[in-house]
Formats: sequence, C-alpha cells, structure tokens
Amino acid sequence: MPANDEELSQLFSMVPPGPLRVFAYGSLMWRPGFAYSACCDAVLQNYRRALCVWSWHHRGTPQVPGLVFGLDRIEGSYCQGCLYTVADENRMTVLQYLRERELITDVYQPMYLPLQTPQGELHGLTFVVRQDHRQYAGEPDADTCARICAGSVGNSGPNRDYVLSTADYLARAGVDDPWLFSVAEKLRG
Repeated sequence: MPANDEELSQLFSMVPPGPLRVFAYGSLMWRPGFAYSACCDAVLQNYRRALCVWSWHHRGTPQVPGLVFGLDRIEGSYCQGCLYTVADENRMTVLQYLRERELITDVYQPMYLPLQTPQGELHGLTFVVRQDHRQYAGEPDADTCARICAGSVGNSGPNRDYVLSTADYLARAGVDDPWLFSVAEKLRG
C-alpha cells in the first residue's frame, strides 16, 4: 500500500529537525533496505522484542498467518537493537520507505523514543505494536511461536527464515535474547 501525502506528512512531522535516526529491533537490523550514514548499538527501556504481531502479508497469509516482531510495552523490560543515522538528503526517501514497509496496516504506531547508546541518550524513530489492534497476538510461548513460524510463508518469504535471520544477527552482535534463541532452537530442531 503506497503512502499517501498526509501519512508521510504526519510521519515526517513527528521527527524533529536534525539527523533522522531509526531504531531497528527485527528485520531492519539485518535488512534495513535504506541508505544510512552510521549505525550503533542501542537499548530501548520498557519495551521488549516479541513475536507478538500476526502477519498475513510479509510472513503469512490470511489463511495461515505468521508472526512478526513488535516492540511490546512491558514496564521494566528492555530491547537491544541498533540505531541507524540517515543523511539529511535521504530523510524523506527513508521515511517513505519505512511507511510502505512497516505501516501496511496500523498495527504499529510510529514513535520517537529515547535510546541508550555508546554516545549517550539519543532519540530514534521506531514502530511500537498497538496492543488494542486485531493483529496483536499477545505473548505466545516459545513452542507456539516456533510451530506457527515453521508453517507460514508470506510475500517476503518463509516466517522461519525471518526469525532465524534475526536470531543469527543478534547472536553475531553479542546480544543475549534467551526467549528468541529458544524459539530459534525449536525451529532448527
């Protein structure tokens, strides 16, 4: 679904002047799909990475939905990911790309949130799951996630590959995500 001018204007207006920074916690980490000038580790407090979004486009179908990552708001939790910095000349192009990739439905709410980085606190645009949306899957256990992800395929490919690529990226980056690694182990088993 192409972004309309109003949606792009709203997304653009929420990001203050200065460098565009984008917090990645799922497939944006290993397949950003846009040009960036810098990338660093980042931690977002009070959110966790979870397979909590039903996908019937990218990693599943309406008949056999998959599960994709969302940032789920859980007080006291945290999510490690990476923060991309985008050059000013690419700002609008990247915002449009992110609108078309991340906001196919309104299950994600774009937010501009504070992140802890090696350079100190920086703010970044990210996409948080709306818990009141019909695509919100809640908190399925690792066995259920693995079973669902093993059997679903969408326009962007097999759900299994998506989960394993994210787990592999995090392992290479030295990020410990025991729950996700448990799902990945079950998918490989």
